[in-house]
Amino acid sequence: MTAYTIDFSAIAQITDERFAQLCQTNPDMQFERNAKGDLIIVAPTGGETGIYNAKLTTRFVVWNEQTQLGEGFDSSTCFKLPNGALRSPDVA
Repeated sequence: MTAYTIDFSAIAQITDERFAQLCQTNPDMQFERNAKGDLIIVAPTGGETGIYNAKLTTRFVVWNEQTQLGEGFDSSTCFKLPNGALRSPDVA
């Protein structure tokens, strides 16, 4: 998987609100933001990675249903981390 990082600091700050607008305006794209505020464009995974991620998510959901320790989220969920980054892990 390839990701491209773009530093917009010379022209604009990518606030949470602007980031949300960007994601809503471009629903076919996968964006993340690092702690410095740089925009990260994440390319789609290939078939082998997609199979691995599907198995990982399935195992996580089954484990979580058995243990009932919380909620599970897939890779399209974006989380704001303590350092300000906005990231979408494979499973959470």
